[in-house]
Amino acid sequence: MLEIRWHSRAGQGAVTGAKGLADVIAGIGKEVQAFATYGSAKRGATMAAFDRFDDSPILNHEKYMEPDYVLVIDPGLTFIADIFENEKPTTKYIITTHLTKDELIAKKPELKTKEVYIVDCIKISLDTLGKPIPNAPMLGAFIKISNILGIEEFKSAFKKVLGKKLPQQVIDANMFAIQRAYDEVK
Repeated sequence: MLEIRWHSRAGQGAVTGAKGLADVIAGIGKEVQAFATYGSAKRGATMAAFDRFDDSPILNHEKYMEPDYVLVIDPGLTFIADIFENEKPTTKYIITTHLTKDELIAKKPELKTKEVYIVDCIKISLDTLGKPIPNAPMLGAFIKISNILGIEEFKSAFKKVLGKKLPQQVIDANMFAIQRAYDEVK
C-alpha cells in the first residue's frame, strides 16, 4: 500500500489535490482512499489530507498511517507541524519552499537525515494561476518523485478530473503548473 500525507492550510487545495490524485489513480485500476482532517474550519487553519493506493481493497479507514510520502504545501508548516509523525525510514518529503535545500536543512536540521525534495509551489501557482493555491504544482512534483505515472499520462487523466468543474483556461494553467513543478523539483 502507498500512503501519502499532505500538510497544508485550509484553502490551499490539499483536499482537492488528494481527491484529484485518487481519481487519477483509481482510473488505472487501483483501490484508493482520499480524506482529510481539519482543526478549525476556517480558511488558513492547519489541516492534513491523506491518500492511500493499493492493488487490493483498502480496509484501513483510520487516519493513522506510516506515510511513504509527506507533501508539505505550506512552507511554514515545515516548522510548526509534526511532518515526521509516524514516518518510516524510507519516507520521502516534498516541501514547498523558496529556500535552497541547504538553507532549509539549516533551519530544520531534522531534515538532514531524510530524503527531501524541494520546489517553490507557491511561486509556481502565483506565476501560472495568479493565486497562491499550490496543490497542482505539488502534484507535478509528486509525480516526478514517485514515478507512479508518466507526466503526460497523469496530465491527460487529471485534465478529465478538472474538466468536470473548471473552464479550459484554468485547466490549461493547472497543466502548466504541474509541468513546471515536475521540471523544477530538486
